[in-house]
Amino acid sequence: QVRVAESGGGLVQAGGSLRLSCAVSGSAFSVRSMGWYRQAPGKQRELVATITSFDSTTYADSVKGRFTISRDNAGNTMYLQMNGLKPEDTAVYSCNVVFAVRNYWGQGTQVTVSS
Repeated sequence: QVRVAESGGGLVQAGGSLRLSCAVSGSAFSVRSMGWYRQAPGKQRELVATITSFDSTTYADSVKGRFTISRDNAGNTMYLQMNGLKPEDTAVYSCNVVFAVRNYWGQGTQVTVSS
């Protein structure tokens, strides 16, 4: 059974930093890509950043230059380093893991940025 677990959320002041982690376990197949998404109250879920198995990355314009996505060598853990956090970054951040035949979501971790 595939499990996807996020960690690292919390409360931080504007301008501060947080590092999110997403750990994948239980799959016999290789991960093709992983991504971070976020959903703020009353808003639609939006893409934050993605990383492929070849370490190709993409970022939402709103986080470029502030957030960095990365993964470990085994490809089973993904990170999101968030610097220069703003109140508008407040949201539930969820991890999406893509395999060849389907993708999986974690339950999400809350990030709250106070002004």
